Amino acid sequence: MYQNLPAFPMRRTCPFDPPPGYAALRAERPVARVRLPNGQTPWLVTGYDHARRILTDERVSSDRRHPGHPSLVGGRRSANAAPLVGMDPPEHGVHRRMLAAEFTVKRLHALRPRIRQIAGEFVGRLHDSTERPADLVRALSLPVPSLVICELLGVPYADHDFFESRAGAMLGHGTPPEEAAAAFGELRAYVGTLVTRNERRPEDGLLGRLVDRYRREGMYDHDLLAELSMVLLVAGHETTANMISLGTVALLEHPGQLAEVMADPALIGPAVEELLRHFSVADAVTCRVALADIEIGGVVIGAGEGIIVANGAANHDPARFDRPAGLDLPRGARHHLALGYGVHQCLGQNLARLELEIVFSTLFTRIPGLRLAVPAGELPFKHDSFLYGVHEVPVTW
Repeated sequence: MYQNLPAFPMRRTCPFDPPPGYAALRAERPVARVRLPNGQTPWLVTGYDHARRILTDERVSSDRRHPGHPSLVGGRRSANAAPLVGMDPPEHGVHRRMLAAEFTVKRLHALRPRIRQIAGEFVGRLHDSTERPADLVRALSLPVPSLVICELLGVPYADHDFFESRAGAMLGHGTPPEEAAAAFGELRAYVGTLVTRNERRPEDGLLGRLVDRYRREGMYDHDLLAELSMVLLVAGHETTANMISLGTVALLEHPGQLAEVMADPALIGPAVEELLRHFSVADAVTCRVALADIEIGGVVIGAGEGIIVANGAANHDPARFDRPAGLDLPRGARHHLALGYGVHQCLGQNLARLELEIVFSTLFTRIPGLRLAVPAGELPFKHDSFLYGVHEVPVTW
């Protein structure tokens, strides 16, 4: 029915910029149909104002069970709503409130010394290592957020290789559907055993507290809690790990701006916001479905039709950000959409910010001579994943 539609996902041609196709669509058709590998033809939203409007429209659903919901990965649709990310109000609000106490300003303030200690330990190991070059991803980017989320949830860090590999397989564009489904099943079973252990005797971690909290509220459901815990485990390390790697590369490629940030500690926060905006690592994961006809951007999205909000496109909209293609660390683009917007805005966003601020400040204070061991353009960027990043970052000093 729809001929010659742009293919989606779109590939980046420059590893530091969003796909060039975004700019053309945003200028001509900020809400346009695209074609997915599975043949679906959802609407792609590329304008900043249009994106914010869709993400706050009550006529738009996150429920992945809906047949019109865009499916970016192979396999069957779940028979259940994905915890939090696939739930709509009021159900979404009920479960989000069960977690909110874990991510308050007070709770994060209490976590700061431990996160600083963890970052210091891994940066220290990197600094003292005789291996040259060293892979920043394995030495720092993955272990810091993995250990933080393990300690927060009550997951054994000794199992990090297992859950990191399964998460990578689930998120890979090129992973065959049966392999992605197997990785999901293995990770789901693993988390399920941890939940069962906490059902028998709640431990000192978020999993144990959630078991107790859901029981006290009379809402306990083993399967829901296992899937919710899996979402927290994957989201809690993958996005931050990718941002540590990409952010480090970007900072090394902009030494003048890096020096400015390191000379003024007050700039580390704004720098993190700009890096989040610039890379938008979760660019293509914000999928929705219209529950009623919605007129927007000169088109009508029909009831039942799928929608993808490309936050990487919205975050580079010149109508909202001055010179969006350039990295401007001091600007602190706080109103970017890299962490979502509306009721589904990332629950752990301030934990991610805290980890990034601590890691970058610790890394470049302890190893000021850090540099890439290969040209940035030769790095193996994750063009094959739904979360953008770098597979390996060889560094030396």
